[in-house]
Parts: sequence; C-alpha cells; structure tokens
Amino acid sequence: MYQVLYRKWRPKVFADVVGQPQVTETLKNELRSGHIAHAYLFTGSRGTGKTTCAKILSKAVNCLDLHDGDPCGACEICRGLEEGSILDVVEIDAASNNGVDNIRSLREEANFTPAQARYRVYIIDEVHMLSPGAFNALLKTLEEPPAHVIFILATTEVHKLPATILSRCQRFDFHRIAVEDIAARLQYVAEQEGAQLEEEAALLIARLADGGMRDALSLLDQCFGHSRQVDRELVEQTAGIAGRDHLFAIAEHIFSGEVPPVLEQVDILYRGSKDMVRLCEELIEYFRGLMLLKTMKKAGSLLTYTQNEIDRMEQQALRLPITVILHGIDALQAALERMNRVSNRRVELEMTLIRLCSPELDHSQAAILRRLDALERKVSQGVPMKAEVAPVPAALKPEKTEPLWPEEIPVRPEEPALKKEPPRQAEVATPPAEKKQPEKRPLEKPVRFAEWPEVLQLISRESRTVAAAFHGSGAYVSGDFMLIAAKNDLAFELLRRPDYRNKMRDAIRQVTGRVYKLGPYKDEQQASALDPLKALEQKAQQAGIEVVHKTSETGKDEEI
Repeated sequence: MYQVLYRKWRPKVFADVVGQPQVTETLKNELRSGHIAHAYLFTGSRGTGKTTCAKILSKAVNCLDLHDGDPCGACEICRGLEEGSILDVVEIDAASNNGVDNIRSLREEANFTPAQARYRVYIIDEVHMLSPGAFNALLKTLEEPPAHVIFILATTEVHKLPATILSRCQRFDFHRIAVEDIAARLQYVAEQEGAQLEEEAALLIARLADGGMRDALSLLDQCFGHSRQVDRELVEQTAGIAGRDHLFAIAEHIFSGEVPPVLEQVDILYRGSKDMVRLCEELIEYFRGLMLLKTMKKAGSLLTYTQNEIDRMEQQALRLPITVILHGIDALQAALERMNRVSNRRVELEMTLIRLCSPELDHSQAAILRRLDALERKVSQGVPMKAEVAPVPAALKPEKTEPLWPEEIPVRPEEPALKKEPPRQAEVATPPAEKKQPEKRPLEKPVRFAEWPEVLQLISRESRTVAAAFHGSGAYVSGDFMLIAAKNDLAFELLRRPDYRNKMRDAIRQVTGRVYKLGPYKDEQQASALDPLKALEQKAQQAGIEVVHKTSETGKDEEI
C-alpha cells in the first residue's frame, strides 16, 4: 500500500526535525543529562513537528541505547514502538476523547507500571479540546504523576489552556518553519523519490505551506500525482492558484481605476477553475509585499518572490501612496471574512475590486483616508481644484461679495493721502489705455512637499553620496519648481552636476509622476538677510538716519 510522503518521511530522530533547533537541542540535552520532566507542553501552528517530536521523545526516554540524545532505532523497544507492538506509549486525540470519563480511565490506567518499556508515555494531541471538567480531573495527576508516567501535551491554541495546566508543564514553542528550510527539505525528498523539483517550484510550495512541513509534503505528493517533473506551472495548476502575472495585472488596473480589465481578469481566472478565496488570499499577500517594499529599505528577505518579481513590484510600490496600499489590504481582508458567509464568492470579490478601483463608492475609513491623501497630494503639487457649487437663490445672495483671495495687493495706509493730491502733469497726459494695472499677487505660494522622505529613500538606493548630503533636508512645491531646503552646502554643489541632478529629478518623477525644475528654497528671513537694500536700511536706522519709502512711476517701492 502506498504511504503518503509526510508519513514516509516523518523524522525518526531529533536531527531530522527541520527548523526547530530551540526545541530539539534542549530535549537532547535533557536526555543526555537524565533530567527528564514529568509533563511537557508542545505548542505551535499546524505541521511544525509537535507530534513528531512527541513520538521521538517517547522513544528516547525508553531507548536502551541512546545515541547523543537520539533514539537508536535498533533496540527492541525502538522497533516495538515503531511497529506498534509495545503499548506503553499511548496517543490520545483530545478532540474525540474530551470528557471527564476519558480522563478518569486514563488516571486509573496510569497507576499500572509499564509492561515492557521504562516509562508509560501519554501523548494528548489537541489538548485544548478537553472540557473544563476533564481539565480538572487531569490536574492532580498532571502535577504529581507516578514516577513511571510522562505526559506530553500538544496544542495549536495554547491560549485556551487553563493557567493551572500551563504552570504544571515544561513548555516548548514551535515556530513556523522558514521558507528556505522547507524548500531545502522538499528538494531532498524529491531527490530521494527519484523526481525532479525546480527551485522556484519548491519555494512556491514552501510559501503556500505557510510554515508547515506537513502541508508542504502533502502538496508535493499531490504534484507527483501529475508528473515527476515538478515546475512552477504544475504547482500553480495543482494548488489552483493564480500566477503572479495575473496578480500584477489586477493590482495595476486597480491603481489605475480601470474596472472592466479587472473584472475580465477575474473572469479568466474563474473560467480556469481558480478558487476565489485563494485568489483573494494571494491578492492580500501581494499587497503586503507592496506595503513592505514601500515602508522598508530592504524587504526582499521578508518576501518569497524572485528578484525580478521584487524589482517589478518595487517600481509599482514607489509610485503609490501608502494609503492606497493599506486601503487595498483592509478591503480584501474584509472581503475574505465575508466570503465564508455568502453563497457566491465571486460576486463578493468583484464588488470589492470595484470599490478599490473607485474609492468614492467605498465609505470605509481606509477609503476616506485614501481620498483625503489624494487631495492633499494634488494640492501640494499645485494642481487647481475645481468644485461644483450649487446656484444660490437671489434672495439669499448678499448685496456685495468680496473674493476670498483678492487679486490686487491691499493698498497701504499712506497711499490714499497721496491719491488725494492733484495729479502731476505727466500723469494727466497719460492716456487711460496705457494706465498701469495694479500689481498682482504671486500665483504660486511654496507648499511643503510631504513625500520628500520617499524621494530620499529612493535616492539612497541609487547614490549614497546624494542621500547623505540631503540628510535632514526638506522640499517645497511652487508651480513647476521643486524648491529644496538643505543645511548642507554640499547638497547644492551636487545638484549643479548634471548626473546627480538627473538622479534627483528621476526620483521626484517616480514619486510624483511629474517633472519639476530644481531650485533652492529660501524663506523670508533668509531673503531679507541676502537683500543688500534691507541690510543698508538696517544700518541707516541704527545710525539714526531716517529712511523714506516712495512709489516710483513704475508702481514699485523704492528705498532711499
């Protein structure tokens, strides 16, 4: 009879357990020194080796020829436990034996000495499923068991265990196995089975297993049922997942606000028998990758994508606000929760994708923050905002309205007195058509550029010299100009060089989508300090000399 891979390749010694050195090394040290506890608690997610380590430990405490903390596998006790002929090691499933009567019978049986082995070992799997009465019945025996009894409790939900149980056990936490470790183990198993497994396919299986070796081996076994030559396409077909090209295309259409192409992609995947729940999970994982690339300098170690895919995602993430990415994660996670309660999962996913393409249809907090962030970015970049205002009835209109931002500069208090004087002859002879117009207000006022840290982060990947020179700097947007405020003179020296200036412009373009002219930013205090007339005025006032301002014929102020 065929034996599945996760049972065939279950570790026999601690050295074969993958990714849990914090557990295996401690247990081996205890076995070597003879300091064996009476109760152990193994916790962790599924498929990480809890039951496997429990079985190895049950063999090791009874082995007649222990090899450096590992069972020998050759003595009569090890062979008997492996074949099931020795009944001194009992494995109990607490999910189906969770009553008080089951625990009472266990307590009565524990009083008897083992028939062949040194210890009677009870492995209680999924111990959190025991009823409160069963926990109370187990307490006293668990605290002071007979000298020949060892309890090994295993659970995936340790938070459901009473504190009285936790305090009586020696606890070991099993971590999720790293993707690289799972992939290496799969390569070894495939080689021993006489099959070929591509490295990219092994990494994909490891990513889908979510840190569980048992799930990874089960998926590999399923792939072997199709072919002994396992590549990435076969894994995607077997697992029923969407390729990453589809994920990139869906995300690109979402960020562009293109609804029809997104629905067409979903239809193609649906007709290809792709699971909509799995597609939603993949989109969440893809958006998580964008979030990490957006917020971290080196996020490649946290992602299970190839370098080409990471570069492609990075270009997509750098030109997106973080609010857009977070809105996508929130919306997709909410859709994933609702999919378990609806009959048509495809409709739920399609509605969510439409809301992501058109955030004005979504009234969630994340969607509102995304829209506000888009407005702030447009204002900071100098994009004029047009608002549609409903007409006001004539009865409600005021007799005189004044603009919020008058185009003309307010008249100084001394100017009305000058205008009351009789006009000079030259002014009378001036034709009305050539009369000077009042000076206009500046059309563009510098606005702080909030995304400047993102520009510096992008620059740091291209040139560390430029990033160091602009450390602690800021930027302001004024029309077509990006005004940079830097305390370091080296920054402006670098910008005078075409190569560094082009790098800065490319970084700004990737973040904003626009090409700006670069220039230094000087506030009013700096401008006045550099104005020679202002400096002359201050010296004259300090010397007691009166400074008189008058208006020239050109309408501009002059200082004498």
